[in-house]
Amino acid sequence: MAQLGLGLAALGRPGYLTVGHGEALGEDRSVDALRARCHQGCDAAWDGGVRWFDAARSYGRAEEFLAGWLDSRGVAPGQVQVSSKWGYTYTAGWAVDADPPEVKDHSASALARQWPQTERLLGRWLRLYQVHSATLESGIIDDVRVHAMLAGLGVPVGVSLSGPGQAEVLRRVLAIEVDGAPLFSAVQATWNVLEPSAGPALAEARAAGWTVIVKEALANGRLAPGGGAPAALGERPDVTALAAALSQPWADVVLSGAVTVAQLRANLGALEGAAAVEKDRLEPLALDPGRYWSERAALPWT
Repeated sequence: MAQLGLGLAALGRPGYLTVGHGEALGEDRSVDALRARCHQGCDAAWDGGVRWFDAARSYGRAEEFLAGWLDSRGVAPGQVQVSSKWGYTYTAGWAVDADPPEVKDHSASALARQWPQTERLLGRWLRLYQVHSATLESGIIDDVRVHAMLAGLGVPVGVSLSGPGQAEVLRRVLAIEVDGAPLFSAVQATWNVLEPSAGPALAEARAAGWTVIVKEALANGRLAPGGGAPAALGERPDVTALAAALSQPWADVVLSGAVTVAQLRANLGALEGAAAVEKDRLEPLALDPGRYWSERAALPWT
């Protein structure tokens, strides 16, 4: 069964598109308040056995917060798996509803700028550096210059995916090589009971020896209590939805996107129920991928 990790997309910045994010954070969204909340979440995750933490350059100050927590708690590099991502620049300036809050750039110049920033903060602990939301349109698939730069970083590299074309992009990047060797060794993709379409391609990646990381297992809060989850998920839709992701035979890590300690502890409960997931009962919940991603794009940042 997969392990549970903690993703910091909703803990490193004052605004995000997770349903209920603003209410969970409360009124104080200062840097100090978010740093304290992030550290509390990491503490609760660590106490619950979580050893995988995921950040990104565009998650506000998530890398900084995570590095500070790891250092202050004396976590040795061999005790933890840290992944981060490059390719988006945070442009919100600590505002909640900036438009746009982040800008994608998968160019060589963006990698040259962002990699040293990540390395300075997380280099001691970093075990995976990922292209953030690779798509057919972003240019990363065919950019041999960037491929060579990634191969020379000295750390395993992977891709994160987004949008209805996740499976197509993954199958394309599975074939990318540098000097005769596979460039990528990990993928982070959205999979949940509403949007399971990448599942077969993720199984192919796992069969090829890749590490498979699941993000947005709760569909950005839509499968959490109060998010309008389908009745078929029961009284604790978050636990059922996370358990469904954890039970996938190709999954290595499933990221919790918890904002509060209470949410994180509830997510940890999914580990106990993963073996009992009734897959046949959940399959009818799947939406058309185009509809799913359109509805996700319409979620407000709060």
